[in-house]
Amino acid sequence: MSSASDISVKRHDHAGSWYAAQSQARELRPSLSGARQVQCVVVGGGLAGVSTAWLLARAGIEVVLVEAHRIGWGASGRNGGFVSPGFAEGVFEIEKRVGRSDARTLFDMSRGGVGFVEARIGELGLEGLVGGQGWLKVIRHSDMDMLKSRAARMARDYGTDYTLWPADILRQTLASEHYHGALHDPEPFHIDPLGYAEALAADAEKAGAALFEQTHAEWLHRREGRWQLDTLCLETGETAVIKADHVVLATSAYGSIHLADLYAPLDQAILPVATYVVTSEPLGSRLDEVIRFPGCIADTRRAGDYYRVVGKGDERRLLWGGRITTRRSEPFRLADMLKADILEIYPQLGDFKIDYAWSGLMGYTRRKMPVIGELEPGIWAATAFGGHGLNTSAMAAQLVADAIVHGDEQWTLFKRFHPGTIDRMAGGNSPVGRVATQAAYWSMQARDWWEERQAQ
Repeated sequence: MSSASDISVKRHDHAGSWYAAQSQARELRPSLSGARQVQCVVVGGGLAGVSTAWLLARAGIEVVLVEAHRIGWGASGRNGGFVSPGFAEGVFEIEKRVGRSDARTLFDMSRGGVGFVEARIGELGLEGLVGGQGWLKVIRHSDMDMLKSRAARMARDYGTDYTLWPADILRQTLASEHYHGALHDPEPFHIDPLGYAEALAADAEKAGAALFEQTHAEWLHRREGRWQLDTLCLETGETAVIKADHVVLATSAYGSIHLADLYAPLDQAILPVATYVVTSEPLGSRLDEVIRFPGCIADTRRAGDYYRVVGKGDERRLLWGGRITTRRSEPFRLADMLKADILEIYPQLGDFKIDYAWSGLMGYTRRKMPVIGELEPGIWAATAFGGHGLNTSAMAAQLVADAIVHGDEQWTLFKRFHPGTIDRMAGGNSPVGRVATQAAYWSMQARDWWEERQAQ
């Protein structure tokens, strides 16, 4: 079994994930050296940064991207692979804050992020990265009225096309006694996110973007009317300087380790939250006994499981994610922990091996909404996607790039979610914030447990 901690010595290596095992080996890109002057510098080589660089380069903007490790090294290359509309915060909660009209606009923007990924996959010939279509949102309690109400409200107010699956229909597809019904959403799909990030980065370079790996962003400051970013190559100790009119901060939970030296208010508002993923050994036809659905599957618990079948034919495996914690270190016996979660739902699988196990950090804010847009003149943010990054990173890139290139102000809809003083005082990347978040997670677990007991 490969674990992320096994290869932590080299900071630029990818996590020991199933995605990394599928990716084609390539040489590291060079680190930045010397001094440069460009129109825009992007900090962070995850999907938000790469998508922004891709868009800017295609628009003729001179853009440099710096990544401390490798392209897709963080959450962008380790996540569950679900491409679906929405945010970490539920749309009905967003509606309470901003009203139905703006909530619908925000939701449509997130759907645009899904469309961006879908369009790039078609344009770049990446169909082989798509594992399946559709999403089953399953419940582990018996409140079917809740599902009916949600489906009707989402269709009426947000233009979705959810189908209600009662328990008898669902269990023909997912053979688990724990599930009591589901909503089927045909729009989402799932992909190999690391493969997508690497392909988009390569195309950004073809469009003229300059991408540098092993380049740690050290210090950001204003000098002679422009922003200056000082960088350091962690391998060689070589320093470099970039001067730019615009700086896009597209780091997230991993970047927050050093974001304090770049832009402290943003660092203090982003809380790293860990989740865990495992991939089984090839199970082939054994999976047909329990899972006969090609798309994304997740339960509706406040802290639920998410999973999908990956691979083809006899090489099909179960990729399973779950658990949430604010601890940065990988738990002991991670594989056994998630294997037990799988067997609780699908005991029919019997014994099997876990071939890959890894952890990943997601960036959250107190509002559970991304930070997108201009923080001060020339400083842009595209971060804190809260575990919903495959669509919202693309959406954020579009909003920021359109603002830089065309002066478009659609991003201002997210301005009300920008971190303020209370966010920095009440949490962010601090012990107080981590304790508060962990307590909230335990509370969610308790409520989920009670609802399931009621169903039983």
